[in-house]
Amino acid sequence: MLTKRPRGTNDFLPEDTCKWQYVENLLREICHEFGYEEIRTPIFEETELFLRGVGDTTDIVQKEMYTFEDAGGRSVTLRPENTASAVRAYVENKMAYRSQPTKLFYIGPMFRYERPQAGRFRQFHQFGVECFGAASPAADAEIITLAWEFYHRLGLQNLELNLNSVGCPECRPAYRKALQDFLRPNLDKLCDSCRERFDKNPLRILDCKNPECQQYLVGAPTTLDALCDDCREHFNAVNKYLDAVGIPYKINERLVRGLDYYTNTAFEILLSDIGAQSAVCGGGRYNRLVEEIGGKSTPGVGFALGMERVFNALASQGIELPAGRKVDVFVAALDAEAGEESFRLTTELRRQGLAAAQDVMGRSLKAQFKYADKFAAAYTLIVGGDELARGAVQLRDMAAGEQQEVAIADVVSLICAKFHK
Repeated sequence: MLTKRPRGTNDFLPEDTCKWQYVENLLREICHEFGYEEIRTPIFEETELFLRGVGDTTDIVQKEMYTFEDAGGRSVTLRPENTASAVRAYVENKMAYRSQPTKLFYIGPMFRYERPQAGRFRQFHQFGVECFGAASPAADAEIITLAWEFYHRLGLQNLELNLNSVGCPECRPAYRKALQDFLRPNLDKLCDSCRERFDKNPLRILDCKNPECQQYLVGAPTTLDALCDDCREHFNAVNKYLDAVGIPYKINERLVRGLDYYTNTAFEILLSDIGAQSAVCGGGRYNRLVEEIGGKSTPGVGFALGMERVFNALASQGIELPAGRKVDVFVAALDAEAGEESFRLTTELRRQGLAAAQDVMGRSLKAQFKYADKFAAAYTLIVGGDELARGAVQLRDMAAGEQQEVAIADVVSLICAKFHK
């Protein structure tokens, strides 16, 4: 019986990975322009990190984490998101003592036990940025701009930026009480999760997707109604920065995001073309998270996006990414006697930085040419016959359809010159 991949996971074949590499390279290019540097954290962490860093009232912690006990009796969890890991790395490696702000990005697999559907998998891949040490609203606007720039360089259309402020520990208690007072008359009609959240974290009720719960939220007070002066000033400044660079946005007073650590700015970028999972990016500010994980009080802001959703979005709008790099030279051997020289020339071309392919299946020359078609090589080098006996090879320019005899001693440098290498 064939063993299949686990449900909710994917195999990415070479024709897929070349597209992933294009998108990843674009992300790295944009991060370089914005001054963000890459960080790589462990695939698994101590479970306590996510209990503290993500929040024990979140769906992630309550329902979705892959948690197990290792051979040493320690509870460990496959990372369900990367912000908590980035904060842990920032604190553990004393990055606060470096010149601030610390601007980091990451790309890698995350794990959540969810019901697989379009754009949602149990192993998925996430890109994110985190900026530590900057309390300015300019930092919020910068990371939003980075995300917006990425989607626009991909050519995606119909993007919508939703923006809100969830306040701070000073003004949120008043909103929390106002929301509880509003919901209390209908508390027994809410779903089990919302009733549990009512005392622990009532803001999460705003994030409930249950239609029955949503009807009891009509007319509920909003976070913007309860902002203190500092939070309102911060939010207005973020808006002005976005206005200055021409990024349109919609104020969404119900947007709270699904994690407990957010303060002040919360945002999502939506794309209606990809079905129910329309959020392609989300993030915000988390000024208490570093302290929660054991560091000094440090402001932070960041976002994350799911890579699989990026490709769903591209497919929904019919956007084709540039093809991966093709082979520069295909080296064909006329016969077995030419095999050694063919191998030597192929290796030398590769050492010069060219992409060179050769036959390793013992095919006939006709079959080699047919095999070479898949590579769309710019040049074909034909080794063997009378030319090899006199120290020469045939070099064919595939685009021009022209062929010339070249001395073996000169052919590598001649080909490199054509590619300016």
